[in-house]
Amino acid sequence: MSWALIALVGLPILLIVIAILWAVSTYNGLVVLRNRFKNGYSQIDVQLKRRYDLIPNLVEVAKGYIKHERETLEAVIAARNQASSAQVRAASDPSDANAIRGMMTAEGQVGATLGRLFALTENYPDLKANQNMAQLTEELTSTENKVSFARQAYNDAVMQYNTGREVFPASIIAGFGNFQAAQPFEIENAAERQAPQVKFT
Repeated sequence: MSWALIALVGLPILLIVIAILWAVSTYNGLVVLRNRFKNGYSQIDVQLKRRYDLIPNLVEVAKGYIKHERETLEAVIAARNQASSAQVRAASDPSDANAIRGMMTAEGQVGATLGRLFALTENYPDLKANQNMAQLTEELTSTENKVSFARQAYNDAVMQYNTGREVFPASIIAGFGNFQAAQPFEIENAAERQAPQVKFT
C-alpha cells in the first residue's frame, strides 16, 4: 500500500474521529453547564424553604398584635402557600421554564404581601418591640439576602448554559440533544425587586 492510498483512506477516517470527539466533548460540556444551573437553582431552593418556614411564625407573632388586620395576615399565608407549591414544581425540574416563571410570579406575591404586613407593623409599637418579631425579621432579612445571592449565581449559570447551547456549532448538538433554554430567575415588577423592609428601629 502506498502512502498516498493510506492518506486517502486515513484522512476521512481521521476527520470522522475528530468530528465524533468534538460532538461528544460538546455534548458533555452542555451537560456540565446544565447541571451547573440546576445546582444553582438548588441553592435558591434551600433558601426559599427557609423563608417559607419563617413566614408562618412571623404571621403567628403578628396575629397577637394586629387582630383587626386578618385579611393581610391571610393574604401573606395564602401567598406563602402558593409560592411553596410553585417552588416544589420548579425544584422538581429547574429546566422547565414554565415552572420557573410560575415560581417567579408566586414569589412576587409573597414579596408584595410581606411588604404590606411590614407596613402595617409600623402602626403597632408593641409588635415592633416584640423580641420574637425582631428575631424573625432579622432571620428573614438574612434569608432574603441569601436568596438574592443564590439567584445571582443561578442567573449567571443560566446565562452560561444558554450561551453555550446557542453558539454555533454547539447549537447543532444542543438541538440533537434536546437541550432546552433555561429560564433566569428575574423579578418583573420593579417594586418587587426591593426586598421587604423588615428592620425595626
